[in-house]
Amino acid sequence: MKLIIKDLHANVGDVEIIKGLDLQINTGEMHAIMGPNGTGKSTLAQIIMGNPQYEVTSGSITLNDEDLLSMSVDERSRKGIFLAMQYPNEISGITNADFIKSAMEVRLGKDEHISLFKFFREMDGAVKDLKMNANLPHRYVNEGFSGGEKKRNEILQMKLLKPNFAILDEIDSGLDIDALKIVGENVNNMRGPEFAALVITHYQRLLDYIDVDFVHIMIDGRIARSGGKELITKIDNEGYDWLKEELKIEEEVPTRRNIALGTCGIKEAK
Repeated sequence: MKLIIKDLHANVGDVEIIKGLDLQINTGEMHAIMGPNGTGKSTLAQIIMGNPQYEVTSGSITLNDEDLLSMSVDERSRKGIFLAMQYPNEISGITNADFIKSAMEVRLGKDEHISLFKFFREMDGAVKDLKMNANLPHRYVNEGFSGGEKKRNEILQMKLLKPNFAILDEIDSGLDIDALKIVGENVNNMRGPEFAALVITHYQRLLDYIDVDFVHIMIDGRIARSGGKELITKIDNEGYDWLKEELKIEEEVPTRRNIALGTCGIKEAK
């Protein structure tokens, strides 16, 4: 399977944030996107997932030659796209177990269901892998969770949903060093021929635990440089000024707006 982005341009309000971005991700690959604040990294994640508050003005995103931009959020999810959000929402009144089981079942055929025994066995195993509290299945989604617990809960959902393309939007922010190692190793253990990840991060530390194949530097709304792990070392040692100088970028780009996915991005059931 392949996700292809071609000459993508997108706005938030009247401000152009994505300015001609090209990227291809195949299942079996791990990609990292790094870059300074405000360069469009989280905007790209929201656009791939289908946040309606971002306007794509030109370009295309295809998933196995299908037009991803014409799909609603729930259709994209059914096709195997998953977003681990930078700022996960709290959902009162719905337990983690019910939330994740429902998300898994909507991907099945009509009248198909997951056995409770199989579901809780898988969930208990994933909770242990992530070293989370054993009572988590019975707690409301993210309610009362610390920042680190919310990030681990995003990875828990990913482990159980088993998407083909996972977009991880700064899942390292707010994690202490122990949690960072646990999250990174769990993401890395998802590696396989039917899985791909796009890891959005500012720092090298998360990538100490995720064995990425490709590293992309995003500046001023586009992929400015792509390469291998050597780029991680260069960024860690020199920051991004060397690339800004090469590209003759003198001014800071606007700071992004944080916009959460809304229910308006989900197609109503008929």
